[in-house]
Amino acid sequence: MKLLTNQIGIKGILEVPGDKSISHRSIMFGAMAKGTTTIRKFLRADDCLSTKAMFEELGVKIDDDGDIITVHGTGVNGLKPANKAIDIGNSGTTIRLTTGILAGSSFTTVLYGDESIAKRPMNRVMLPLQEMGAICRGESGTEFPPITITGTPNLKGISYKMPVASAQVKSAILLAALQAEGETVIEEKEITRDHTEDMIRQFGGQITVDGKFIRLQGGQELTGQDVIVPGDISSAAFFLVAASILKDSQLKLINVGLNQTRTGIIDVLTDMGASMTVSEDDQQNKSGSITIETSRLKAVEIGGDIIPRLIDELPVIALLATQAEGRTIIRDAEELKVKETNRIDATARELAKMGAKIEATADGLIIDGPTPLHGAEVTSYGDHRIGMMLAVAALLVEDGDVDLAKPEAVSVSYPNFFDDLSQLIER
Repeated sequence: MKLLTNQIGIKGILEVPGDKSISHRSIMFGAMAKGTTTIRKFLRADDCLSTKAMFEELGVKIDDDGDIITVHGTGVNGLKPANKAIDIGNSGTTIRLTTGILAGSSFTTVLYGDESIAKRPMNRVMLPLQEMGAICRGESGTEFPPITITGTPNLKGISYKMPVASAQVKSAILLAALQAEGETVIEEKEITRDHTEDMIRQFGGQITVDGKFIRLQGGQELTGQDVIVPGDISSAAFFLVAASILKDSQLKLINVGLNQTRTGIIDVLTDMGASMTVSEDDQQNKSGSITIETSRLKAVEIGGDIIPRLIDELPVIALLATQAEGRTIIRDAEELKVKETNRIDATARELAKMGAKIEATADGLIIDGPTPLHGAEVTSYGDHRIGMMLAVAALLVEDGDVDLAKPEAVSVSYPNFFDDLSQLIER
């Protein structure tokens, strides 16, 4: 796919699609709850549709009129065995979180996905679930999918110290803990996104969070709710970066999720000197608007406890750094290696093709800027966030064409991304 290049700037108002993390969880919690759950502004992208299809295979009735999704909850004990192994596509969230839900079932389920999913490490989820009493195993004795989960209605609560900072692992344990006997206590390595904790409360559950410690009593019953999904800040990040580095840009993003466990990108832009204002318009849904324009940026160091708050945005933050004055260092980001692709290596390799001064390290990236970018043949590696980052990078190119291989990966989280981007730069 030939990408748009040599653009002056982007201008306008945009509402990005619904938050992917919340969309996944709205289906999951709706299925586990008693009664009806309605979901508005659901993200109809490949990953979230994989979650919807999975729970339909597990016996949950889900209606979709194109505007509102209605989940007819079965309760935690109402799921039924699937007729065959379930394909979860490219969705790491689906396979990891649902493993936690199925740990409390009374049947066996096999989950598999695409080539990327087959490389995702699952012991980080399976080992704590096995401590709780479920039987989980990967393909041919490995920790990799396909995985087989033999659940048990007799799960036991555990005390678990997280070896990695991962909202997916934490969420899988919490979803199992809702069905377990006794209390489960989780100690996080670093505080990660808290959508699961928020949704437990929204659906009528009780959970206690004290810093890095989370306590949940098992045997709770959830009740169906009305859910409005805010815009995904991970999707908004590509436009925030584009507006800050392209000349003559002025952009307003509306209904963006502003959950503080997700807003690391805003902190980084602020620290780099971006000309930006943020307004929380809807406190109940933790959403608001962001206005940003062309900015003079300076390099920063990014690491430590901010990393879980912007892990998915790091590829586009690396692009941002190529246009900032000085050396930007990203560290403590080993989790980027086990995403849809090794995002550390993929980001460094593809931006270097375009002329960026960028170096991959064991746990991050070193970027010197500002540097002009030029045309090249690049690839997404089948990773939606790498593909969208490269589309923004191409807008800076004045010399040559940018041809993107595997552009279809973008549909995993943002099916209309290329259309939205082109509308903002049309004169």
